Amino acid sequence: MVAGCNQSSPPADSPQLTQTAFSDPPAWASEVVWYQIFVERFYNGDESNDPTPYDLTGSYPGFVPEGWAVTPWTHDWYAPDPWFAALEGKQAAAGHHIVNFGQKAQLRRYGGDLEGVMKKLDYLDSLGVTAIYFNPLNDAPSLHKYDARTWRHIDRNFGPDPEGDEALIAAEIPQDPATWKMTAADQLFIEVIEACHQRGIRIILDYSWNHTGRTFWAIEDIRENGEQSAFKDWYWINEFDDPSTPEDELTWQGWIGISDLPEIQETVQYHGPVKAYDGDLVSGSVKQHIFNISKRWLDPDGDGDPSDGVDGFRLDVAGELPIGFWQEYRKEVRSVNPDCYLVGEIWWEEYPDKLLDPQPFLKGDVFDAVMNYRWYRAARHFFAEAPNQISVSEFVDSLNSFASNLREPSLYSMMNLTASHDVPRVATSLFNPNPYKVGASPNNPEYMIHRPDARTRATQRLLLAQQFTYIGSPHIWMGDEMGMWGADDPDCRKPLIWPEYEFEPEAVHPLGLERPLDEVAFDQELFEYYRQLIKIRNSHEVLRTGQLENLIVDDDNRILAYRRYDEDSEILVIFNAGAETTSASVPATQEGEYTDLLTQQKSLTNEGRLEISVPVRTAMILSPD
Repeated sequence: MVAGCNQSSPPADSPQLTQTAFSDPPAWASEVVWYQIFVERFYNGDESNDPTPYDLTGSYPGFVPEGWAVTPWTHDWYAPDPWFAALEGKQAAAGHHIVNFGQKAQLRRYGGDLEGVMKKLDYLDSLGVTAIYFNPLNDAPSLHKYDARTWRHIDRNFGPDPEGDEALIAAEIPQDPATWKMTAADQLFIEVIEACHQRGIRIILDYSWNHTGRTFWAIEDIRENGEQSAFKDWYWINEFDDPSTPEDELTWQGWIGISDLPEIQETVQYHGPVKAYDGDLVSGSVKQHIFNISKRWLDPDGDGDPSDGVDGFRLDVAGELPIGFWQEYRKEVRSVNPDCYLVGEIWWEEYPDKLLDPQPFLKGDVFDAVMNYRWYRAARHFFAEAPNQISVSEFVDSLNSFASNLREPSLYSMMNLTASHDVPRVATSLFNPNPYKVGASPNNPEYMIHRPDARTRATQRLLLAQQFTYIGSPHIWMGDEMGMWGADDPDCRKPLIWPEYEFEPEAVHPLGLERPLDEVAFDQELFEYYRQLIKIRNSHEVLRTGQLENLIVDDDNRILAYRRYDEDSEILVIFNAGAETTSASVPATQEGEYTDLLTQQKSLTNEGRLEISVPVRTAMILSPD
């Protein structure tokens, strides 16, 4: 826990504030275990606030089918809802026909809410996670909330009074923070922050400053006032509405061509592969609006003490906004909370082969860290042999190359993720031999969407052991610890399989193909393995802040061993990714016994080495007694 100086009488376990140097990540960022929550699919704690057809207005596909209703939480995922039939032969507002399961599933709602988060905090505490990354909570009509109606408020259906919140929001002047009130949903989120902080759990909030939704208040003003709108330079407007015609001619540039996501206008209109570029946002007023909203959640009561606010932000499609804007953004948020953590979604340079080098964003003036997709793609390649087998030395060379041009503080603060709302679940990703994220859809008849096999689960355990002992902070996509599986979006967004529920078996294939009948239930054994790894990491400072040294890089036997160490201690980590049980001779700095923290098996040093038999496709985490 980080020592604090800005918080008066905090609870003993509460996160505390430090005066972090502007260029450095907050010290807490290297200490945490992340858990990502997509609220709509986490837990329905209050059925009275469930979405209605009215609440979906403005989201994909541009209309709500007749007979629409909230989907039962325990429904067979691929089995059609009754209202799917009303989508047959229909076109989305963007002009394409709605034909496949994924398109139809975008209309599903399950009713997850913030009361559900409150009711499951004991579960998160028991797992051992110490930081939560929330997918967008801003008020929006979609399931994913990246299509904001407003950035400044929590989604109406995540709180206890959707109708009252809508009326309160409508009475505000959106661009004037002096008129902003706290809705019931906002107040509940403040309670979530307080409850998490009391448990020593940090919170960061996801925002996309790159785009809004088509029902965002500034777009509505442009629709009404045309070229006279004060907000016309917020967006890339192609054509204004002609009030003399019954049609709505207003069009804009949408993010990657998606008209549901009007893109904020930058001073540079960049095309081609994603890369860091100089520039800013065109409108000073949209920047100030963004800064005001960020400050609102960093210090909700505005008293100068940010201990009651969020601890940072995850920033969506961050590589597509100009560096100049991000540099100013960092100054703004750090002026409110010097301990604020900024993690960017720095992902593809060119899909599907080239991931973006995050170095330009991690010099100390933009982000503290990025979502470490590069680590996962390399780890998947090695442990799952997907799409092909690579050697131990190739894997190590990849990891070394990723670290070669980055500052050490950012390396230790990386968000090392295996899965998220945007990629297949880790078990399904490891189950399929495809290149990372390529063809990872049930629309691909070759892609395996059923329960992963025992070998895949063994591979998952290997990879997790590396994730939890490597440099950077491990991240869990909600439900992976429960044993869930699923292809890319929308299948990675199934509602969580809480043990108190009895789920329908998965029996339907969306393409009408044969598939195994899979029972859907909480995997207690896998949950305990996650909990064990988290406990090991939380109990050993050296795994969070220690140096790393490779000890064995054995291509012939597919053995990798490294140690995490500091002046006082070391942990030895060994992986057998091969097809046979293999002996390994591992150098050790301590005399006496070492205990495998996963199995409690003991080994004795002999002349500064441990002679160990490493079972096939297993990991060992060895600590000196």
